[in-house]
Amino acid sequence: MSDDQLKHALAELAMAHRDQLGGLMPLLHAVQKQYGYIPEICAATVAPVFRLSTAEVDGVISFYHQFKSRPQGKHRVQICRAEACQANGCRSLEQFSKDHLQLDYGESSDDGLISLDSVYCLGLCSHGPAVRVDDELYVQVDNEKMTRIIRELTS
Repeated sequence: MSDDQLKHALAELAMAHRDQLGGLMPLLHAVQKQYGYIPEICAATVAPVFRLSTAEVDGVISFYHQFKSRPQGKHRVQICRAEACQANGCRSLEQFSKDHLQLDYGESSDDGLISLDSVYCLGLCSHGPAVRVDDELYVQVDNEKMTRIIRELTS
């Protein structure tokens, strides 16, 4: 899709949400759902529709963790960093996972297969460390279990 086509598509989405109360948020969710991330030209394209500056729209995008400004991997690996998971060893799991995947939080593998992110509380506090891969939850994840999870994703 060319930049002009993308701008046109984003402008159409913005127009569909402009009269909605708080329409910027539903628009950004729709953009992310459609493209898998918020393209860089989104803020400048939709800001005038909502009578906002590009900086204001960029501020909303960067404030909310769920909005991604880069394409995401096919599989999203999220490691819980809440206090209960920390007490059960998530810090060492985080470091192991980053080293094993050669990624930091917010990054995706070069092949576009895996994105690594943190999450704060998956609601599995008594069974941590907890990990979510796409829509599947894993509990009591140690380095060995994480190795198996990653192997399944990459095979």
